[in-house]
Amino acid sequence: MSQPDPSTVRFAGPWTHRDVHANGIRFHVVEAADSPADGPLVVLLHGFADFWWSWRHQLTALTEAGYRAVAVDLRGYGDSDKPPRGYDGWTLAGDVVGLIRALGHSRAALVGHADGGLVCWATAALHPRMVSAIGLVGSPHPIALRRSVLRDKAQRRALLPFFLRYQVPLLPERSLTKKNGEAVEQLFRSRTSPAWQGTEECTDAVTQLRSAIRIAGAAHCALEYQRWAFRSQFRGDGRRFMKAMDTSLDIPALQVRGELDPYVLARTVHGDVGWAPERRLHTVLGAGHYAHQESPDEVTDQLKELLESSGVL
Repeated sequence: MSQPDPSTVRFAGPWTHRDVHANGIRFHVVEAADSPADGPLVVLLHGFADFWWSWRHQLTALTEAGYRAVAVDLRGYGDSDKPPRGYDGWTLAGDVVGLIRALGHSRAALVGHADGGLVCWATAALHPRMVSAIGLVGSPHPIALRRSVLRDKAQRRALLPFFLRYQVPLLPERSLTKKNGEAVEQLFRSRTSPAWQGTEECTDAVTQLRSAIRIAGAAHCALEYQRWAFRSQFRGDGRRFMKAMDTSLDIPALQVRGELDPYVLARTVHGDVGWAPERRLHTVLGAGHYAHQESPDEVTDQLKELLESSGVL
């Protein structure tokens, strides 16, 4: 079967699709049709094997609350460019800073899920003047995550097998895309709550994810995030990155975790506070790793509270 065209992620709806050039590449961004151009900017960053659609609920709800919410296809995903390199923490933070400026703003609140949350942490640490607040969904501070993997057997069992499996060339790409992206559906369903898996909303999300991962280059680029995150731990650039990340953020921060998340454990996210003293932890009961999709209204309310506390509106 032929690969989907990147434009297949430009779904019709109450939003506008745009191309924005930043940090040397083109990004596909989405914002609500009635988005206030002069409203406080909120940048929404998706996680592994995902794309902007992950934030469909928050995109419209935050706009209605008066914010300029912009959901992004990260470098290598969806209809954004897929360059051969740049999947390291330094470059990804530079992508976000470039996007903020290209959108005509000098500062933004960042909201991210999983890998997207790690980009939030990196941008806030490396470019503190550009970030007013960060909201994380299932995305612990990278140092907290590393320590937990090293010290906590349960967290190591939950995360390390995937990281190791993704390090070999070619085979992981084939695994993610074969049978029309069946592996992505299995991964998604294994990390969501059993109750939500039987919903039409979950079925729709799975359909979109399976198509998006089969866009030419998307699977390889998604895996490059994972490969850099793992391999850099044994190289100088990774040690320098972690040293740069070892700083205390003086901005409001929210960590949202699904009660049933099997991938990021509760003990791991509790370690965030060492790097974000103003961090508030919220547990979404009955939700898994994708709390922003499984319980969108509750997560959106928490994000609104975060944004209000940052004083940007």
